[in-house]
Amino acid sequence: MAITIPDALIPADPRFGCGPSLINLDDLTQLAARGPHLLGTSHRKLPVRQLCGEIQENLRTLLNVPEDYAIVLGNGGATLVFDMVGLGLVKSHITHYVCGEFSQKWHQASARIPWITAQAVVAENGQPNVPQADARADVVTWTLNETSTGVMNSQLPHVAEGCLLAVDATSGAGQIACDLSRVDLFFFSPQKVFASEGGLFVAILSPAAQARIAEVATTAGRYIPVFADWRLALSNGKQQQTYNTPATVTLFLFAEQLKRMNQVGFAAVERQAGEKAQLIYQWAQNSDYLTPYVENEAARSTTVCTVDVSDAINVEKLTDYLNAQRLVYGIEGYRGLGRNQLRIAIFHNIALEDLQKLTQLIDFLVATGEFNAA
Repeated sequence: MAITIPDALIPADPRFGCGPSLINLDDLTQLAARGPHLLGTSHRKLPVRQLCGEIQENLRTLLNVPEDYAIVLGNGGATLVFDMVGLGLVKSHITHYVCGEFSQKWHQASARIPWITAQAVVAENGQPNVPQADARADVVTWTLNETSTGVMNSQLPHVAEGCLLAVDATSGAGQIACDLSRVDLFFFSPQKVFASEGGLFVAILSPAAQARIAEVATTAGRYIPVFADWRLALSNGKQQQTYNTPATVTLFLFAEQLKRMNQVGFAAVERQAGEKAQLIYQWAQNSDYLTPYVENEAARSTTVCTVDVSDAINVEKLTDYLNAQRLVYGIEGYRGLGRNQLRIAIFHNIALEDLQKLTQLIDFLVATGEFNAA
């Protein structure tokens, strides 16, 4: 199809995907300069350990991490942590609050472990979780931001004394506020807000979580594989390194993004995220062919915006066109939901001006009639 698009509607950067996210390409120039002194260096040597230490220090500042909490880095991404929680933190019973694809995967990971029981408290897709009392649980899970649905669970549940609260913050950490003093395990991967690559996890552990690790590890009959052993993660974290060899480029990109975010401070990052979210949701509310997917305004994500599109519009055809023309990448709805939907990341590196152009571009293309459903 031949469509002439005004230059004023074309975003300066086409990347709006929910992960891996928009990486700052200037960082690659900096990496080239440091490459001979960093890339190809053992992760036990000072250059890489300094990089890990820098990440730990800047995370402690940005996220206001309590001094007695440990910050560890490890290979495998947040998905590995799903298994590590069940294997190394749960004594007998874990309660999972499920509100979408990724929180469901976490529950499934726990359910596969035969020596613990795993309960799921499920909210319908598009709805936030509502905490319930559960005296059996010694670990309760919570998803700060469900990447698949764009539901934000920013109000943490209260847990009983002796129970740990574990929070998956993969697509929310760094941009959605969370009181870490109430959390025992806060984990994420850096390929979302922190504009890095995948394959790495960050886990922030309270003193209670660290004590639980030691308790579970010495429980008779418990199997904890080496790659999922929290004790190794903690000991290596104290030495500013990872247990297994990490991808140094991932660490470098992560460290550079943290510097930028700390320069403006968390309050400014959060405020900017709110402005971007307001732009997208108001656009949807004011449109005659769009509707915010998450009905509860307080639960609408400030990192991942999901917008339902009228059945009169063929979203797949629209997004395929945007990809083919190299105009916009990554705004397809999550495949598991099966909805006629757009899912737009509003992570820190994605400019408000580009989001404005994105909305105007989509309106322009829809108005041509070329993307009407057959």
